[in-house]
Amino acid sequence: MHFKETDLPGIGRKYWLHTRSGEHLVIVIHNDERRDLFHMESGDVPDELGDMVSLVTLDDEEARAVAAIVGGMTYKPKFQDEREVMLEGLLIEWLRIEPHSKSIGKTIGDLDIRRATGAVILAVVEKNREKQFNPGPNYAFAVGSTIVVAGERDQIRQLKRLLSDGRL
Repeated sequence: MHFKETDLPGIGRKYWLHTRSGEHLVIVIHNDERRDLFHMESGDVPDELGDMVSLVTLDDEEARAVAAIVGGMTYKPKFQDEREVMLEGLLIEWLRIEPHSKSIGKTIGDLDIRRATGAVILAVVEKNREKQFNPGPNYAFAVGSTIVVAGERDQIRQLKRLLSDGRL
């Protein structure tokens, strides 16, 4: 995660966050208390901004409400054990393929995921929001894709390691 802040004379202050998933969030706090949130795609060069994906403008009250929500002040997610008990030990998780993942370009078959980890890939949501249910062994992992997986806690832990490191 990279974070920068810059004064904008006569305007306010700009904050720039490069997320682990490779996206950029730019927040401009105007002197009149408005906040502009820009969701940007990554550029071709690291630390360079690409195209704007979305823009949200908030007033001071709205910004404080969002900060409370995102900061976990209004709702704290419950520990996963409750979900595990509900499904008798079976976890279903959403995993994002990060830019540093060694699995990028490799297929489900290349990594032999089911045999290696015991976890199952139920679906994939690509960065362009295209969905693929029950992807086969020829599916190749891509940056920014989100995979929906099922398995026991240890199986999913092994799958995360396999996707990140390209091996167990």
